[in-house]
Amino acid sequence: MLRQRLGPVGKALFRGLLRECGVPLSPLVEGVRQDDFAHLERTLLQLAQEYRQAGGQADRGRQRLCRRAVIEAKDHARLASRNPRTSREKQLEKEEMVLWMMTWLENPGVFGSWVALRKSHLREGADSPP
Repeated sequence: MLRQRLGPVGKALFRGLLRECGVPLSPLVEGVRQDDFAHLERTLLQLAQEYRQAGGQADRGRQRLCRRAVIEAKDHARLASRNPRTSREKQLEKEEMVLWMMTWLENPGVFGSWVALRKSHLREGADSPP
């Protein structure tokens, strides 16, 4: 109903408007947030939980929606990482985000453990982002 009242609005803008209003969003509606690594981690973990629950209910359609959300976000991050107008720092950040999403896509069930190890590795100064 709200979407009908707003008229033709893109999914990303609509999600942003709902977030600004403080409306709690389900993981499939919120999608993958890439504004920073904390949001990226939180939304990927929520989608992993949604994916796991869908698998437990033999809901392949919902699992596909989870994967589609991550694939779409990964593609956007990859485009940003290759944009020559994007700063080198931002390109590196987006490359790291692509790695996180590729890992999620390979095995959503181990993503939580992997991201904890990855963040620890990055804090030790081996690479850069988070």
